[in-house]
Amino acid sequence: MRFNFSGVTGVALALLAPALLWGCDSGPQYAQYGGSAVATTDAPPTSNGTVELNRDLAALRRLVGPLHNFDRAQTAGWAVQITPCLEHPTDGAMGFHYGNPAYINDGGAVAVTEPELLLFEPTENGRMRFVGVEYIVLFTDHGPTEPPPVLFGHEFHAVPDAGLWGLHAWVGRHNPSGMFADWNPLVSCEHAPAP
Repeated sequence: MRFNFSGVTGVALALLAPALLWGCDSGPQYAQYGGSAVATTDAPPTSNGTVELNRDLAALRRLVGPLHNFDRAQTAGWAVQITPCLEHPTDGAMGFHYGNPAYINDGGAVAVTEPELLLFEPTENGRMRFVGVEYIVLFTDHGPTEPPPVLFGHEFHAVPDAGLWGLHAWVGRHNPSGMFADWNPLVSCEHAPAP
């Protein structure tokens, strides 16, 4: 497999691709709401958490609205294809990951409206359908022994082999496995062009 990392510099090159290729930990992920850790789902258990989560997801959806158009997404900065179309044998797919070098190399900043990666699914007609985002923080910016970064009230999960923290948000395509699950069973690489 070949990857185009032009525009992505430094440690991100060495660490980002393996994390996406070898997948993320499929074990339970946990979020903090009301002082207790709970398995992540689309709906957090407290009303205060729900208000904050809905506000943050609305801000992300406003950002990515125009980015559903693949050409606009590339023009806006998510122009570096990081991976081929990634598919899990039983859990679904993630699609292609397109990175924004400015956010990948931002020193580990975590912001709702600054996702490092956009996820696109290839369609039968040859177009790319926006399906979600992935936020990443490199261990070089936020070490593996530090508390996990948190976004949307959900903790990122560590991907030690790749040296980073990661969190998906499926804001472009419903995910029956959960808004913040790693793989989406409704996403497919069936129509990805041959390498």
